[in-house]
Amino acid sequence: MTDFLANVSFDLYELALFHLVVKHRSFTKAAELAGLTQSAITRQMQGMENSLGLSLLERTTRSVRVTPAGAYLFSESSRLLGDVDQTLKGLREEFAGARKEVRVGVSRSIGLAYLPGFFHANLRRLPAVASRVTHQPSGEILSALEANELDLGVLCPPSRLPRTVQVTHHFADNFTLVAPAELAARFPTSAKSRKARQAWLERQNWLLLSDGTNTGQHLRSWLSRQGWVIEPVMQLDNFDLIINLVALGMGVSFVPVRALALYGQKKSLHRIPLPEKFTRELVVVVRRHRKMPDHLKQFVGNVLF
Repeated sequence: MTDFLANVSFDLYELALFHLVVKHRSFTKAAELAGLTQSAITRQMQGMENSLGLSLLERTTRSVRVTPAGAYLFSESSRLLGDVDQTLKGLREEFAGARKEVRVGVSRSIGLAYLPGFFHANLRRLPAVASRVTHQPSGEILSALEANELDLGVLCPPSRLPRTVQVTHHFADNFTLVAPAELAARFPTSAKSRKARQAWLERQNWLLLSDGTNTGQHLRSWLSRQGWVIEPVMQLDNFDLIINLVALGMGVSFVPVRALALYGQKKSLHRIPLPEKFTRELVVVVRRHRKMPDHLKQFVGNVLF
């Protein structure tokens, strides 16, 4: 261990500065966040590179690019820095009287109407525990969990989850077809009108969640299994925006039933019942191989799914 410490190429402080530079692609921004001058942080990065004998960053006049070696170091060391930060956070909370905090990542495909169920009971039962909430893509949530930058995530899972995370809860999320009032009035409702119903669906302007999301991929697979040839005229990244655009007469869409709770007064928005049902799975995920603090266990237990 003594030999290792004597020969290590950089310390945790320098590694944290390197992460700031990479995340913000800027020496100026990293220096501002670290409370250093730009020249000081530049010297730190040059010292790391000289010690390693590798180029980690490429400087241009406008930004900073990461070399393959730098990308490798950033990726492999993210969990290490997250673990150190989590350890210090736990020390402050358990022994220095710092306020306990739960860091939650909620997928952008989960609408605002869900959030009271996630947090209302905790605000009442755990008033001393703060919540830090981010609304971001599922992939970023999983990466942040692996790096120990989040305590839990709520998302529609990909076909295969990373081995570093585990699911604590599953719940089903039912969808419905929504359309502007004038279009909904012309929807064929007869039990014998499957072909007419399909023709109506395929004629509409569809607003769908982006196929870059897990939910978007699952929904398109389901539409294909129904035999419906549907091409969206617009792809969006969250259901609240989709619902508002449908209410404005922009098209039709499949949206989560729960997401409509915020829009009950919109007379221009109509639900259309279909015999075919689409349901996605939502899960709560935490990092594997980490002992969950009691306040985090209680937080998850209080979530109303």
